[in-house]
Amino acid sequence: MASEDDMNKLVVDPNRGRTLIENIHGILKRIDNANRSGGKVRLIAVSKLHPATDILALHKPQPSFIPQDIPHPPAQLHFGENYLQELEAKAALLPRSIHWHFIGALQSNKCKALAQKIPNLYSVSSVDTAKKADELEKGRDALAKSLEERRQNGEEAEDVERLRVMVQVNTSGEAEKSGCEPQDATDLAKHVMEKCPHLKLGGLMTIGAIARSQATTEENENEDFIKLKEVRDKVAGDLGVEQESLELSMGMSADFESAIRLGSNEVRVGSDIFGQRPPRKEAKRGI
Repeated sequence: MASEDDMNKLVVDPNRGRTLIENIHGILKRIDNANRSGGKVRLIAVSKLHPATDILALHKPQPSFIPQDIPHPPAQLHFGENYLQELEAKAALLPRSIHWHFIGALQSNKCKALAQKIPNLYSVSSVDTAKKADELEKGRDALAKSLEERRQNGEEAEDVERLRVMVQVNTSGEAEKSGCEPQDATDLAKHVMEKCPHLKLGGLMTIGAIARSQATTEENENEDFIKLKEVRDKVAGDLGVEQESLELSMGMSADFESAIRLGSNEVRVGSDIFGQRPPRKEAKRGI
């Protein structure tokens, strides 16, 4: 948990803070314009390889850098990270009120630590095997037990909600892409629901083919997004749940407006908010 000393070390440059607020304000306007259904669309600000101060600027905007034409910017809650070590470092520095999303490729041997070490981990977007789900379950179970032990010893310890997970589906058929095959999505979703009591099935996620994203127009919608919606509808029918209870997580900087038009409940935007990412070896992951 971030201490007062940790928080005091995080000083946001006013010019940088102002730029970030202006950038995310523009993204939120584009989301609203694309959202013809009027349903809620969650924005995950992809903060990987950017410093903790950037996240703090958007999560807790300060009067010193709030633009005059955006007098009441909303606090950004949802941030996406790709690397466990970086996420651990940032979570230790930043407020517990942040909702962290792990959006990177998921290795089975890191799942338990991911779920156990970060109490305010809100979601894992890239679950594509039962083994990974099982390891996340073990981690969340271990965290719940450790917090209960602290409470029994008279210490303060917060409750931890079930960890939301998304089943990642390979809708493009590309060999290099992660994700389960569309026909396997029901079995994996059922496994999460029936075998993982500390996990909550949030819905389905896909990362479409780059070529399809670049070719997307209002007249030529992305086939990967259409496919994920079809898979979601089938999974919901197979499981006997309402389609709307399984969210669609699809759409990134290049194609999120198309994804929203096709029913996406969650989009991920990074460079259009934070700018170009530095090389990983040069990134300032902490302060």
